[in-house]
Amino acid sequence: MILASCKITRKTSSSASNYANYQENLNSSLPKYPDYRAVMNSKTSIESAESTEAIDGQLNQVQASLISKNKSEPYFSGYSVLVYSGIDRNKAFKTRDDLAMNFPDLTPEMQYQQPRYLVKVGKFAHKIEAQKSFAEVKTQFPTARIIQDRFQREEFKTLNELNQENAEGQN
Repeated sequence: MILASCKITRKTSSSASNYANYQENLNSSLPKYPDYRAVMNSKTSIESAESTEAIDGQLNQVQASLISKNKSEPYFSGYSVLVYSGIDRNKAFKTRDDLAMNFPDLTPEMQYQQPRYLVKVGKFAHKIEAQKSFAEVKTQFPTARIIQDRFQREEFKTLNELNQENAEGQN
């Protein structure tokens, strides 16, 4: 049984000499590129000077268009320091008050996202900017962390929000 199941393998008789004369022409499928030496020799010195000019004007135009596009957006993404997140309303208010008392230079903001309360500090464009406030807050609130957040630009406050602020001042 063992002898019948094992097949004797033979070494193939093909060798490298069978493939010594093999050739394949791939020129039709390869991309064609112009000879760069001929292109460089055909250019005049004036054309080469134009190609090496500074592109500051173009970069300034692109930068200005990006700035105007970003300013037209009502929200921007950034980072803030989350000090408290939980469902206990009293603890959220206590955390906000403790932050205001211990860190007068920071302005705590409280939000309610059903079913939880969030107490945040700062509106930072980059995470590295949030590190300073995070390090300060971390000494008193060890569960604080930096989170991604989305902020509304001041220029885009809706009329409704402005009316509410005016009404609060009248009471």
